Amino acid sequence: MRTLIIAEHNGQHLNEQVARAVTAAQQWQQPVDVLIAAAQPDALAAQAATLQGVSSVLVASDAALQHPTAEHLADIIVPLAANYTVVLAAHSAFSKNVLPRVAALLDVNMLSDVLEIVNTNTYVRGIYAGNVLATVQNRDAIQVLTVRGSKFAAAATGAAAEVKAITTPAAPAGSRWISEAFNKSERPALTAAKVVVSGGRALGSADAFAQVIAPLADKLHAAIGASRAAVDAGYAPNDLQVGQTGVVVAPELYIAVGISGAIQHAYGMKDSKVVVAINQDPEAQIFKIADYGLVADLFEVVPQLTAAL
Repeated sequence: MRTLIIAEHNGQHLNEQVARAVTAAQQWQQPVDVLIAAAQPDALAAQAATLQGVSSVLVASDAALQHPTAEHLADIIVPLAANYTVVLAAHSAFSKNVLPRVAALLDVNMLSDVLEIVNTNTYVRGIYAGNVLATVQNRDAIQVLTVRGSKFAAAATGAAAEVKAITTPAAPAGSRWISEAFNKSERPALTAAKVVVSGGRALGSADAFAQVIAPLADKLHAAIGASRAAVDAGYAPNDLQVGQTGVVVAPELYIAVGISGAIQHAYGMKDSKVVVAINQDPEAQIFKIADYGLVADLFEVVPQLTAAL
């Protein structure tokens, strides 16, 4: 049997998490196919075909896939699933929207945010905001799951997998795409940034958040994140929230400014390679997961650090 990866993309480029999902899929030691569903799939299929470990790329093409709905994607995936023992994707808002519907239509369980694949049907997942690691077994004939990309290395490129067109059903009539809105930014995407500078409630206001965090992020060419407390206080928009109920990041460098380190925030950033914490409270939880900590007034040291860079 085979493993099927559902590829996330923006219409032009594969999400970099797809390459990590390909690495995760090697755990089953069986052929790995990647599904590209898009209105203009050629370039995307070519990118997927270069990933080491991919046996073939399945291409579903339809004008409605310019803005695919979960219902349409599920109608494409479910008929394919009969040929696969594993259907997986990197854990993201995209996969959380699509794969639960796929699992329901297949009448199987779904496992989300898998951290480790122990064997063909046994997995390690974080529960209670990542404070407990649970080992779970799924006996369904088809395993449907999402994997946390930061736990798996990205597959190398240089391969030349076969590309196959598949029959694409028409979009279902029950739902349709109407519009979408993006927050345009010149900064790196939070989920893919190599450096993230995050601010917390200690900044005290939206103006202070912008005046302290943004210059440091500019110097480091970093993405900006925020704790839930800062978002709830209105200092930063919701899409910058890092944590269990926000975005999960794993950059090479994570700088936490005025963040206490609550469990839900730590869940979203603890896979960062290097964590630097700046907080005036020496007892702050963030120092327990930080590689480097500075007990200081953020309003003094962050501008000094920014000026020194």
